[in-house]
Amino acid sequence: MTDQALSGAQSVDRALGLLAVVRRNAAEGIGLSGLMQESGLNKPTVRRLMLALIRAGLVEQDEASRRYHLGEEAFVMGALAAGRHGLLEITGESLRRLTDASEDTAFFSVMRRGHSVCLQREEGRFPIRTHVLVAGEHHPLGIGAGSAALLAELSDEEIEQVISENAAELAARYPQYTAEVLHEQVCRARAEGHSLNPGLVLANSWAIGMAVHYPDGRVAGALSIAAIDSRMGDARRAELVTLMRTEKARIEQKLERMFAPRASAGATLGNRRRQG
Repeated sequence: MTDQALSGAQSVDRALGLLAVVRRNAAEGIGLSGLMQESGLNKPTVRRLMLALIRAGLVEQDEASRRYHLGEEAFVMGALAAGRHGLLEITGESLRRLTDASEDTAFFSVMRRGHSVCLQREEGRFPIRTHVLVAGEHHPLGIGAGSAALLAELSDEEIEQVISENAAELAARYPQYTAEVLHEQVCRARAEGHSLNPGLVLANSWAIGMAVHYPDGRVAGALSIAAIDSRMGDARRAELVTLMRTEKARIEQKLERMFAPRASAGATLGNRRRQG
């Protein structure tokens, strides 16, 4: 192996080591000095590797505290790798209830660096289905109902940035999604508490989306239900929105219970440190 290859492998090992340090301090985050202490690396090396992890979306740095936390990409990777327990189990139960009640197809999607990623798809029993979205598929934020619900959760400034960054991809793959259309969808989702895709991706495929939140208010992801246009009249859309609100509340209640023990443990640890 060449010296250059050895150096590259060493950098990867060190970056993964720093990522593990951030993971071990996930509850409160960790500062630069803590990373240096736990990793044994000097400041320039830590800064360089953390910037690389941030660019990859694996780590985020809080602007106020300057502490490092796991990023969106780390969450998506963990969610996709999750087995029986965790977010996918919680949302999976709700997706199954939605498909049982509606007979149409339900999804759960998350945000990832200006895009939405479908983590789960649950098929309904209705014989005619829409196949516009599959698990693992990426779309620019705003493309589709779940993705539109996620876009509406961002600040106006963030929305402008996302639309600008995705402009080339939108023009090439989704010319029907102009900036004006995306803004209209955001306004509607904010006003009504749910998004609507009226066949913009596929003409006969309509969908409704609704954001789900963590206990601290951060967006966890979005539920959506897709069906052929003939099954998305005003009355039925109202029924589906009611079903989705019920499942949104169930998921958020479960997330609150899931995070409560961690929050209590973090508070206890903080009290012990102050007392020490």
